[in-house]
Amino acid sequence: MTGSAADGLARQLWRIVEPLHAILYYAPEVSEEAAKLGYDVETRWPSYFAWRAAPLGAAGPVAVSSAFYSFSPALVSRFIPAAWQVSDPATVLERRLVAVDRALRGLLGDTVVGSPEVAEAARLARRAAQSATTAGRPLAAANADLPWAAEPHLVLWQAATILREHRGDGHVAAALVSGFDPCELLVSFAAVGAAPESVFASRGWTPDEWDAARSRLESRGWVRPDGTATERGVQARAELEQRTSELAAGPWQALGTEVGRFVQLAGPLAGQIAASGVLPRQSTLGLSAARQ
Repeated sequence: MTGSAADGLARQLWRIVEPLHAILYYAPEVSEEAAKLGYDVETRWPSYFAWRAAPLGAAGPVAVSSAFYSFSPALVSRFIPAAWQVSDPATVLERRLVAVDRALRGLLGDTVVGSPEVAEAARLARRAAQSATTAGRPLAAANADLPWAAEPHLVLWQAATILREHRGDGHVAAALVSGFDPCELLVSFAAVGAAPESVFASRGWTPDEWDAARSRLESRGWVRPDGTATERGVQARAELEQRTSELAAGPWQALGTEVGRFVQLAGPLAGQIAASGVLPRQSTLGLSAARQ
């Protein structure tokens, strides 16, 4: 498969996998489970860091900042290691599956969750996830180390999570090679119009840090003084995204001709989740709910 074909395939599958995974951060049932564990759910961050970082074990703020990359280390330090004082990672992981089970049943209904189609989608997704190369990909590897659930709909979610983090880990690698530090990565994405700067503010960088990152990109000829991307900046971001997708294509290529069947089975599930309104319309991923 050519680079452009791999890029297109991986991006198509990302649009399916992302909403399946992202219910963990937005579904009301997940917030309820987080509250039962003792997390403050007035904002999503206390439980977000716990849910997402738990596969790494009781990791500290430096390790989590490294893996999550685009978050301000100061923001990470507000919630890590405090998250493990509320609940230990093993308990968080146990309740994570309970939360996802409730969320999927609420969004898709018991009939769909228990259907042969979901079981088949789970089988294909698991095969793709198990073929993913996890070397140098800490979040994908940590999730791949976890035992598989018994229920197919949870297997589907676990596989989607491994594949989503596999892509994210590759994105970090591509960003490093392309020369984008964590804050610059966000500034450059805002510069090409992926989402308003206010959306990216959720990652915790101060206005001074944001302006300094913009100045660094301006000095390299990648953004203009008004924060919009130059032609060189647009090209740099395009190359970064293409490389990210190429690095994410391997697991899907492993499915061979069955990848089309996975799209047929899982695409409507992702569409139903996106149409539910539970996911934000805009995010730092530059992947709007309307387009998922």
